[in-house]
Amino acid sequence: MTHRRTILCILGSAALSGFAATGALAQEVTLKLHHFLPAQANVPKLILDAWADSVENDSGGRIKIDRFPEMQLGGTPPKLIDQAIDGVADVVWTVPGYTPGRFPSTEVFELPFMVTDARAASSALWQVLERHMRETEFAAVHVLAAWVHGPGLFHTNKAVVHPADLKGMKIRGGSRMVNELLELAGAAPVGMSVPAVSEALADGVIDGATIPWEVTTALKVSELVHNHTEFEGPALYTLTLVLAMNKDRYESLPDDLKAVIDKNSGHDFSVFAGGTQADADDPARQIAVDHGNNVITISAAEAEEWRRTVEPVYARWIDDMKSRGIDGQARIDEARALMGAYGQ
Repeated sequence: MTHRRTILCILGSAALSGFAATGALAQEVTLKLHHFLPAQANVPKLILDAWADSVENDSGGRIKIDRFPEMQLGGTPPKLIDQAIDGVADVVWTVPGYTPGRFPSTEVFELPFMVTDARAASSALWQVLERHMRETEFAAVHVLAAWVHGPGLFHTNKAVVHPADLKGMKIRGGSRMVNELLELAGAAPVGMSVPAVSEALADGVIDGATIPWEVTTALKVSELVHNHTEFEGPALYTLTLVLAMNKDRYESLPDDLKAVIDKNSGHDFSVFAGGTQADADDPARQIAVDHGNNVITISAAEAEEWRRTVEPVYARWIDDMKSRGIDGQARIDEARALMGAYGQ
């Protein structure tokens, strides 16, 4: 009887140990996801949460993603990429253009009137990144996805129809390509990240901002200014965006959990992200219309005046790329070919 009790105790202990081990395995990895927008903004709500939820579900609960919006882990938006490198955060979503000149190859998609369709451009950006940037400009991180937002446009305190209308106006730009565009059009470019736009508009620090429609909802831009200038055809500009992971953290994962991250990364997710962000433009635009704001649409023919005005941005960028040992014209041709081939 004593012998039987001993065996049962051993079996019971083993079962408890097994249960404890299973419990420990239920959540092996916790990743910190850091970004600069409010949690209710479109990108976190529709894209980043979708990514994080999918990773958690596909891992069977073994990966947990803790989400930190609005720079809750400290620092400023331009510091996000370094936080991914240094391990302050495990995953970050950021704008490469917030660190001007550091990721110059991404800028081919930020040239004026370069991008017509966010899905096509996001597909092309991912392919260009895989070919030219993963082991060079982004070598210090593990890039999970890269995409562009929908068409960038002007949101201003007075109507803007012609480039001359921008003369003397202080306009927020989100990257050096956008700032060069603004400068050529006669505006005074003011570099700042998206979270600073609302206060800057409210305080009169800037006269307007260049952002896509979708982010105007989180920033309440349609309440702060009442003129919006959009363009038919190719976008005035777009910005590139990246979801990047600390390289050592990714490499430390067991192969099956790496596979979960890989499944939810790459080309298809990039296209999903770019398309989802662009799809959120129309509802945001409708808010401005419902406010009775002045929405100005520049036709493709009228946009030629703008194209001629900002065309020097291309030559400047090609010269800059040449100084870095990169054939800028070849990158432009490649990007256009990849965007043109999308969906074929």
